[in-house]
Parts: sequence; C-alpha cells; structure tokens
Amino acid sequence: MALPKILIVDDDEESRQLLSEVLEANGYVVGAVADGQQAREVLGQDGEYRIVIADLHMPKETGLDLLKHLREQNSNHSIVLMSSFISVDERQLAQDLGVQALLEKPFRLSELLDVVGGLAQKSPISAAP
Repeated sequence: MALPKILIVDDDEESRQLLSEVLEANGYVVGAVADGQQAREVLGQDGEYRIVIADLHMPKETGLDLLKHLREQNSNHSIVLMSSFISVDERQLAQDLGVQALLEKPFRLSELLDVVGGLAQKSPISAAP
C-alpha cells in the first residue's frame, strides 16, 4: 500500500524542513508551504494530498482558518494542527471542525510519526509513491 501524500504548512522554515525530512525518511511524499493561503493553492492544484499538518498560528491565514476552509469545501483531508500554545477555545473549535489531532510544540518526532501512521491507515485514497 502506498503511503498518503502529506502537506506541511508552517511559517517557520526550520520546522517545515525538519518535519519534511523526518516524514520523507519514513517513506512519505511531502510538500511544504509557509501559510494557509499557499496551502489552499497547492491543495487546489494537487488532489493527491491526503494529510495536512498545519501550524495553528501563522500570518495571513491560520491553521484554524485553513481547517474551516477545507471543511466548508467538504474535503476529506486528514488535518493535524500543531502549536506551542493552544487555547481552550482554539482546541474546542478545532475539535468541532473535525481536526484529527492537536500536537503541542515541542512534541516528539515519534509522536508525529505515530499520528501520521494512524491517519495513513485510515486514508481513503492512497497516493502513488
């Protein structure tokens, strides 16, 4: 079974690079962008992405804004949000919008791989390697 394609959305370049390298080393095909607006463009152009891992707090468009947009579009993307601080209200809204996981930074890379591995098994469509 091919692993699903993953899009990393984070305004911190070092975080994008680290997450991309770790996921690619584990066999995933990964794309990375700096904000929610770029993510919308990429997801609109490439229908093979199945998992989106987004920072909660970014300029232009937050991870919650992206999550809302994807749910309004009835997308079947699995969404993971991450942040160094997640308020109670943000956590509740994310859960109400159907986020699959919330990761609080700093998190162990093994925790990320566990979450992504679980989502990969549930992914409705697998992308080609």
